[in-house]
This record gives sequence, structure tokens and C-alpha cells, in this order.
Amino acid sequence: MAFFITSSCTGCTACKIICPTSAVSGEKKQQHAICNTACIDCGACGRICPAGAVTNPFGRIVSKIPKKNWVRPYFNLDLCMACNICVEACPANALDITLQKIKDLHPYPFLAREAHCMGCGFCARACPVDAVTLKERNP
Repeated sequence: MAFFITSSCTGCTACKIICPTSAVSGEKKQQHAICNTACIDCGACGRICPAGAVTNPFGRIVSKIPKKNWVRPYFNLDLCMACNICVEACPANALDITLQKIKDLHPYPFLAREAHCMGCGFCARACPVDAVTLKERNP
């Protein structure tokens, strides 16, 4: 199942710009559409839509949320195994790895490109040890 753009779409292109898989198509000032096979159900299109024109896979309108209020991943390095599965799962390429602990040669994940993060939660769902949680951004 995929997200869907309704006839309330104004063609502002915000959803098209943010989509990490280019699943959204359409011309400016015309109703856009989401390709079911390319959509990864991240929900960024709905959270960014100023017209409230995006429904989730269950047919409910997705509420617009200011990007500054989108959740971000936080990493519990005490639980983390440094497997990098979360980094690979990120469709927006927002995560990276680096040495973070003193006297520990394992590179751990961190949010390297915060502007790219869509708060989709793929990183948290992929983590085999629940070391990634999603929280609102710190002020």
C-alpha cells in the first residue's frame, strides 16, 4: 500500500521535492500522483503538504507538521552493536558512522545530515537491538 494524493493538491511540488525515491510525479500547479511501486511509505509527503492533500495507506489525511517538529533518530551507544544496519536503512542518506567512544574502535551511527532526515523511522525499525529511538528535536 502507498500514500495517495487527493484532488485537494495545489501542485506546490513540496511532496515531489522531499520524496527520497522520486515516487511523486506531477507538474507545478497541477495535481500530483504517487507511484505505488516506488513509494516506500515514509510519510514525508504528507507531513510536508501545506494543502492536506495526502492520505496514508489507510485512507486518512496526513496532518502537516512543521519540519522543525519532525522526530529525529537518537542512538543509545550502550546498546548499539555498530552493525550499521540503521545507516543502510535510511532512504534519505541522513546517517553516517564515526568513532564516538573513547578507547573504542567501533564506528557508531549518528545523524550526519539533519536537513535530510524525514523522521520516517526506518532506522529505528531496522535496528536489531532497539538502540535507535525517534524523538523530537532538541531546542
